[in-house]
Amino acid sequence: MIEVLISAAVLASMYGLVAIGISFTWASIGMLNLAQGFIFTAGGYTAWLFAQYAEVWGITGPALSVGVLILGMGGSAIAGLLVGSVAFLPLQDRANFRTRSLIATLAISLIGTQLWLIFFGPQNKPLPPVFGEGRIEIGAGGISYQQLGTIIVASGMLAAVIFWMRSSRHGLQMRAMMMNPLGAAVVGVSVRTTGMRVLAISGALTGLSSVLLAQIFFVSPTSGTQPLVTGLIISLAGGLGSIPGTVAAAGLIGLAEALTARYLQQSLVPFVLFGIVVLILIFRPRGLGGLLEDVRE
Repeated sequence: MIEVLISAAVLASMYGLVAIGISFTWASIGMLNLAQGFIFTAGGYTAWLFAQYAEVWGITGPALSVGVLILGMGGSAIAGLLVGSVAFLPLQDRANFRTRSLIATLAISLIGTQLWLIFFGPQNKPLPPVFGEGRIEIGAGGISYQQLGTIIVASGMLAAVIFWMRSSRHGLQMRAMMMNPLGAAVVGVSVRTTGMRVLAISGALTGLSSVLLAQIFFVSPTSGTQPLVTGLIISLAGGLGSIPGTVAAAGLIGLAEALTARYLQQSLVPFVLFGIVVLILIFRPRGLGGLLEDVRE
């Protein structure tokens, strides 16, 4: 059971970063970013390219690990800005922005998959171990350095972003946009600048998730599809735009996936996850975030 809980925490950490990026974008600029899978893959390939050159330059050990993490986040942040320049800036002040941006980001995702296939081929690309290959024994089970590092880094990055949002001026602007976009614009908050900043930050979180997930699987042209689907499930279950709800949903979905894969079959995981989100939305249309708001009130 210990290993199931650890697996659930790892899955929640990785997929939760993607889901929080989706929630950030929706809450602040009203855009459901279906190009998150493209952004995810961009971070994985950027980290892989750095790892290839690092071998030539003789970069190893902690420097290689830090470089892979930072370059993965940076590559996805740039991809997020690219998506913003195509699907946000030209469409932001037009009618039916949400529908237009939804179609635009879906197109970017489909085109991006083909571009990755052309440039990098269909073969899977492995990333070097970021946290080492040791293991810590805990009772009858244990946790690997990779699992422990994933949980710590993902949780630490999320905490850092939340702290930045609460303590900095730019973070305050983002929070204002999330609470009331029209009111924020009236008091002088630049919707376009803040929106692009949101896309870069959500992209960086997705890039971190890409590097962490590639430690278990690999980087491929379609590696962003599953994280996008799971991220959307978590965002919907948590309540789009609710960060506490998204965190709670990430834990629930991670536990459900770990239990299903362990005691049933891996092939049943998608059915279980979609079943959970349907049940949540039937009884709580605003998701778990709405439930948490009611409890606070």
